[in-house]
Amino acid sequence: MTAAPRRPITRTMDPVDAQYEAYPYPARDPADEARRLITGSPSDPAEIDTLLFGGARDWSQPFRALSAGGGAGDALVMLAQKLADAGVAHTLTYLDRSKAARAVAEARIAARGLGGVRFVTGDLLEAAALGPFDYIDCCGVLHHLPDPQAGFDALAAALAPGGGLGAMVYAPYGRTGVYPLQAALAALTEGLAPADKLAVARQVLAGLPPSNWFLRNDLLRDHRDSDAGLYDLLLHARDQPFTADAVMAAVAAAGLSFAGFIEPARYAPETWTQAPIPELAPPARAALAERLAGGIKTHVFYAVNGLAKPCVPAPHLRPRLRGATAAQMAANAGKPFTWRRDGAAHRLTLPREAAALLRLLDGRRRLGEVAQALRLDWLAFAAQFAPIHRTFSGHGLLLYSERFA
Repeated sequence: MTAAPRRPITRTMDPVDAQYEAYPYPARDPADEARRLITGSPSDPAEIDTLLFGGARDWSQPFRALSAGGGAGDALVMLAQKLADAGVAHTLTYLDRSKAARAVAEARIAARGLGGVRFVTGDLLEAAALGPFDYIDCCGVLHHLPDPQAGFDALAAALAPGGGLGAMVYAPYGRTGVYPLQAALAALTEGLAPADKLAVARQVLAGLPPSNWFLRNDLLRDHRDSDAGLYDLLLHARDQPFTADAVMAAVAAAGLSFAGFIEPARYAPETWTQAPIPELAPPARAALAERLAGGIKTHVFYAVNGLAKPCVPAPHLRPRLRGATAAQMAANAGKPFTWRRDGAAHRLTLPREAAALLRLLDGRRRLGEVAQALRLDWLAFAAQFAPIHRTFSGHGLLLYSERFA
């Protein structure tokens, strides 16, 4: 195969800026908004409620949110649509350096006929000038900054007291194979325009030997989906992954309180080994679990400007099941079922006697009402509910929110 021609880049812009002008990420077609709403983590409102507000935010109050480094607009569109559907008054701000990405996000919002959104082309380091915000989404951005801690600090400065951050950063071990190949492609494509870099990358991928660790890592799929996905995965000019303890350290250095990873069981060493676990501080425990798991590709986490409010089951909270209906969960009581994530299969089992309780977790009843329906006082109910809360919350399958499912 003939190598791609070498064409020097004539622009003097930052190579990351050049990438996102050429290939807004992720690749999205505004016409698709007519058939689907893309959802995910962070920034699902029920997740925000659970991780930042103890499951009890008063959604009759206006909600001010920032999508920092909003890219093609996934979090922005999800938030705007879900807030509108729930009748929550809101002001959403989109902030990104890429004009091409902003155009995609604007077109997606327009395709849905959504309001309450302002668009700003700029740097997230200037976020404080646009706030303050009750919530900031920053998904897949901080690990691409020249100084990631400056990004954490800037977002912390843009939060209102009690407000929170939901973010995703890349993790190193689940992306095994990415970084050596990134370095190789950087050497092979130096001086090329973005389109020519892609051509070389595809040529290299087609000829890699079976021994290459990138080929052996079947958790990696972005390069198969689109040009933007391939570029972001293997040709990015700046990509600094975070270990779990480094995430927690960056949050603390920014003056925020760590509110939790969305699937805390994955950050518990006991999930991955039956060997005795020594007494460790939370960051060290999370780091140990990440090393044992091996397949964690990204860290999705929440942090708060103030004291974190752990979501502890209480009578006033409204539970929301994820991934299955109450009837489906009840049918699995007493039987092991499998929850798969990043190459790992978790076998979860709930007590058979939990079936009656599970049937009542229909999204309408609060926990106190479930206890009354079962004719249990709160202490007796809490004892029965504890293993359900621990098992489901540990894998992100149980959230709490008055307004959002």
